[in-house]
Amino acid sequence: MSKIISLANQKGGVGKTTTSINLAAALAQSGKRVLLIDADPQANTSSGLGVEIRELDNTIYECLVNGVDPHTAVVATQTKNLSLIPSHIDLVGAEIEMLNMDNREQLLKHVLAPLRDEYDYILIDCSPSLGLITINALTASDSVIIPVQCDFFALEGIAKLLNTVKIIKSKLNPSLKIEGFLLTMFDNRLRLSNQVYEEVKRHFGDLVFNTVIARNVRLSEAPSHGVSVLEYDPNSKGAKNYMALAKELIKRNK
Repeated sequence: MSKIISLANQKGGVGKTTTSINLAAALAQSGKRVLLIDADPQANTSSGLGVEIRELDNTIYECLVNGVDPHTAVVATQTKNLSLIPSHIDLVGAEIEMLNMDNREQLLKHVLAPLRDEYDYILIDCSPSLGLITINALTASDSVIIPVQCDFFALEGIAKLLNTVKIIKSKLNPSLKIEGFLLTMFDNRLRLSNQVYEEVKRHFGDLVFNTVIARNVRLSEAPSHGVSVLEYDPNSKGAKNYMALAKELIKRNK
């Protein structure tokens, strides 16, 4: 039975997609069977792993809206042990189409049910919103990782996300937990980065991952080559950070 983890933060530009791709790749390189779900209509996770979306018959959209067998939407990636269910721009309209469906908050949970025994980890890259698809992701998940950018507005919006998690726990998914807060775009030369880290640590204590993701140009370059940073430059700081994060996550879940 796999562990399902959403990566969510309604604030954009916090490194959520970068983390989804590279944490999934790092877990796969650690010998885990990993499925990555691209639940963002922008489909950056899909393109960042070199998937040509226009050539696909089925994506997460068809699974959610048309009830297509999720196995037909799974594609292999260049990373051994890492598979992907891609997204599509049509997902923008999926929330409206899902509104009149029965158990509309549980649709993704039902999509993932037949896949759970085939993977060790299923990661869901959520869109930067708290709409119906993100609610579906959190309802389907065992836990959520919240990436937090090391900038002045780091804590902005986290209260809203935590409130959403609280509502989902009370109404839809009582077992949902916060896996951890992940500090991204960290620059230890900047006083601000260190202040943000201390502030988040003070608020959330042991829920903050020990691993921080440093600013690294290789992380920005890798998606344009359609691979994770671990394939693009395995010796880069970004690759080493995500391998450390994968090890920390595996250790937490032993």
